[in-house]
Amino acid sequence: MATSNDIRKGLCIEYSNDIFKVIEFLHVKPGKGPAFVRTKLKSVTNGKVLDNTFSAGHKIDEVKVITRKFQYLYDDENGFHFMNNEDFSQLYLNKEMIENSNLMKAGEEVTIILKEADETPLSAELPQSVYLEVVEADPGVKGNTATNALKNAIVETGARVMVPLFIEPGDKIKISTEDGSYLERVK
Repeated sequence: MATSNDIRKGLCIEYSNDIFKVIEFLHVKPGKGPAFVRTKLKSVTNGKVLDNTFSAGHKIDEVKVITRKFQYLYDDENGFHFMNNEDFSQLYLNKEMIENSNLMKAGEEVTIILKEADETPLSAELPQSVYLEVVEADPGVKGNTATNALKNAIVETGARVMVPLFIEPGDKIKISTEDGSYLERVK
């Protein structure tokens, strides 16, 4: 059993009948009153983010997790199928367990978080960015270049991304998996 003093970024805890990962924290020692820890927690099962404050010395249930690299194989109407890169065993995850899953293409390597005790999958994390080919893009309107004008584009996985006017079908682009935004064109 850990206390609020042990809170750090990346720590997985059991809170409110769910497993959360600490994505931000701040130890606060006000001039008046007791110290506390302000946290931003992300559910590893459904991706919801919540803000929470723990008082100093508050007991928290730490959850031991392990991460493994898996290769994305395919999806069906219920979820996604992955293959372990080490022993070639297969694993199935529900669609709700993966954020921005529309940016995954077959063969992509993802990190799956497993509960250490029984190796049940909790969630999957895509790499920071992915490289995808634009298959369809709205035409750029001439004269719209005074500001950073954007247009709709559809990439090979079917995801819609807002891209600059100079991007054309056939271009490879780098996309952030955190928010699905365009980062750069790849040569």
